[in-house]
Amino acid sequence: MRAFMFPGQGSQSVGMGKALADASAVAREVFQEVDEALGQSLSRLMWDGPSEDLMLTENAQPAIMANAIATLRVAEREGGIRLADKADFVAGHSLGEYTALCAAGAIDLATTATLLKLRGQAMQAAVPVGVGAMAALLGADLAKAQVIADAAAEGEVCTVANDNDPSQVVLSGHRGAIDRAIAIAKDHGAKRAIALPVSAPFHCPLMQPAAEAMGAALADARISAPLVPVYANVTAAPVADPDTIRALLVEQVTGMVRWRESVLAMEAAGVHDFVEFGGKVLSPMVKRIAPDVTATSVVSMDDIEALVRVI
Repeated sequence: MRAFMFPGQGSQSVGMGKALADASAVAREVFQEVDEALGQSLSRLMWDGPSEDLMLTENAQPAIMANAIATLRVAEREGGIRLADKADFVAGHSLGEYTALCAAGAIDLATTATLLKLRGQAMQAAVPVGVGAMAALLGADLAKAQVIADAAAEGEVCTVANDNDPSQVVLSGHRGAIDRAIAIAKDHGAKRAIALPVSAPFHCPLMQPAAEAMGAALADARISAPLVPVYANVTAAPVADPDTIRALLVEQVTGMVRWRESVLAMEAAGVHDFVEFGGKVLSPMVKRIAPDVTATSVVSMDDIEALVRVI
């Protein structure tokens, strides 16, 4: 069995998608449709920068999605790799869950782009700049991370945001609490703690205003049953019912990304082949979580051609 997966924020970089667009009219169509849906030349920003504008959450989220969908569609239309035939499940990390839903036909491309633009804006507006922060704990599992978060909170918000793999967990919350978590991390068994260069504390209760904004937006969005089930971030379980998908996307804004559990659940369901489209972030995580599976990153035309030969 096979899962197609899609990366989250942090995988953006100036130049992303440019070579693919130069090589494929299919990719150019994707970027043009996203540009038109957003009423901005996001593709030009992706290809030419400036980097500080691409890093803005409201731009990074639809850009990462557009790049991944362009990669997938080139593989589908030029390589003959139909998702419905080649994938048993789809999954995405944080915003990548929207990409996964788009890839599986549950949400159309233009709607996905506008939802992610709004999601980025709502997340940024939820907490004033400087009030929140995030930190990655390296060499710490979920249990250690939870102990660190509880010890650092001291009445402020400090929660696990991303359970990425057995050696990397991300905390999110008030800046003071995150600073305390970084200071005590080694004492509680983590190898390192690194403050992340983010503009808001994602996936924690401070994001509740953004969750409410997404609830309103998703209530009006057309969501269909996906071609294959989607593993939801907040449940680490497959979902196919549109109303359930809608509710879980709202919950996802403040909830923990259970990526490690999702990969283990997919492996337990029989998935032994993971293919990441549009990034090289998730594949290494998958191998750390489930060493016996295969994990492939597909970013370039060469990667697509290589995938066509083996899939």
